[in-house]
Amino acid sequence: MLKHLMITKPIEAQPHVDAGEPVEGSLGGEVGLRRTLTARHLVMLGLGAVIGAGIFVITGTAAANHAGPAIMLSFVIAGFACAMAGLCYAEFAAMIPASGSAYSYTYATLGEALAWFVGWSLVLEYLFAASTVAVGWSGYTTSFLETLGIHLPAALTQAPINFCTHEAAQAGSCEYNTFVLTGSLFNLPAVLIVAAVGWLCYRGIRQSATVNAIVVSIKVLVILLLIGFGSQYVDSANWAPFIPANEGADRFGWAGVLRGASIVFFAYIGFDAVSTAAQEVKNPQRNMPIGILGSLVLCTVLYIVVSAILTGMLPYTELGTAKPVATALAAYPSLGWLKTFVEIGAIAGLTTVILVMLMGQPRIFYSMANDGLLPKFFGAVHPKHQTPHKGTVLVAIVAATMAGLLPIQLLGDVVSMGTLVAFATVCLGVFVLRRTQPQLARPFRVPLVGIVAPLGVLTCLGLIAIMPLLNWMVLLVWTMIGAAIYLGFGYRNSKLRQGTTGA
Repeated sequence: MLKHLMITKPIEAQPHVDAGEPVEGSLGGEVGLRRTLTARHLVMLGLGAVIGAGIFVITGTAAANHAGPAIMLSFVIAGFACAMAGLCYAEFAAMIPASGSAYSYTYATLGEALAWFVGWSLVLEYLFAASTVAVGWSGYTTSFLETLGIHLPAALTQAPINFCTHEAAQAGSCEYNTFVLTGSLFNLPAVLIVAAVGWLCYRGIRQSATVNAIVVSIKVLVILLLIGFGSQYVDSANWAPFIPANEGADRFGWAGVLRGASIVFFAYIGFDAVSTAAQEVKNPQRNMPIGILGSLVLCTVLYIVVSAILTGMLPYTELGTAKPVATALAAYPSLGWLKTFVEIGAIAGLTTVILVMLMGQPRIFYSMANDGLLPKFFGAVHPKHQTPHKGTVLVAIVAATMAGLLPIQLLGDVVSMGTLVAFATVCLGVFVLRRTQPQLARPFRVPLVGIVAPLGVLTCLGLIAIMPLLNWMVLLVWTMIGAAIYLGFGYRNSKLRQGTTGA
């Protein structure tokens, strides 16, 4: 059985496709995914997925609770790990332009069982990512509506459970890092945005990519305005001490900086999301590396600069809100006009992140279904819109449910863990494939692969290792559920194994 679990999917030469015709169909001769995306679309998809929750939501929480002003170093560390993984992703994406992302790459290099584990981790990543960002979207939207004089009831804008913050614990109202009841019913704005974006993803990837490009342009403009005007109000005294003294566990000090890096890694899931669109890209051998690496460079620079400005404008202890950028601007009445623009930009920006996440997950399901590891339901393609429509609807329903009921802290942490698992396996896969099949045509090659790939693996695993026990418990339970599904369905219905063993 172990031999069967380690079976790998053969890698075949991929054609350079520039036309809009699909290269391969889906299950049972159904309509396949159509290649319509260009390098520009991919860069914009990367910006759409990466520039969002990291700047508008997660940065403030990580600075306030873990890294302080050194959140800038956290982004440098996370960016380094992502650079190593991004190079490996670029090599794989150019060589294997399939919708399954890290799942497909692992299947071709490390075996079916590990590929299932990675694919199942990606399910965790994308579902929780869409839900996390939807909660942040709700916070900014509620704030924006209040500036217009529209007040939504708290019972419909928060999850019914939340984590006890450090401040609440100090006040004696709860025990730090435990669940508490908020008295709310569910987060209605978060549910509505997931439903709306899910409908757009159902309609078609080109429409989704076009909307994404327009909204990303608005988002980047707002961020540039924030950098330009916010830098005038930076007080360097807020950066002292740059690395606050450790208060125990992962609260500040170098332990906090590393913990902050593991949290803000959430911001970088967009690179995996770009690779999930590979089967719908014209000339993927050229365009995939451009899309992945181009968005990586732009996003890392913006993150570091914005985190420096936020922690310079306001003491880091005051940034632990669901809308840290708006919180920082609210401290300066003269920037009231910019606060409104930032809220609009955040709403737009977070919308694109949800969009890319809800695009990515059904396409991973699509690849897994085509391999027989999931039911045919997930491989169905709409005859008119040419999208994996059934998987899209299911993903949107689950993501909306989690966004309405779960707190942002739990959602964000779990996403980072799933992302790091995927990135580590991709780095390992590139290293293995260079030795097992050196003859394969590689349109893009990782430079110094003997250094880059192992560094990527070690950095990602190191960030996983410092995750709190709760995250490990969630990952363990999730993995056990996935193992049960694989052994109960995937192992017996694997098309690759059936073709190889006749079983």
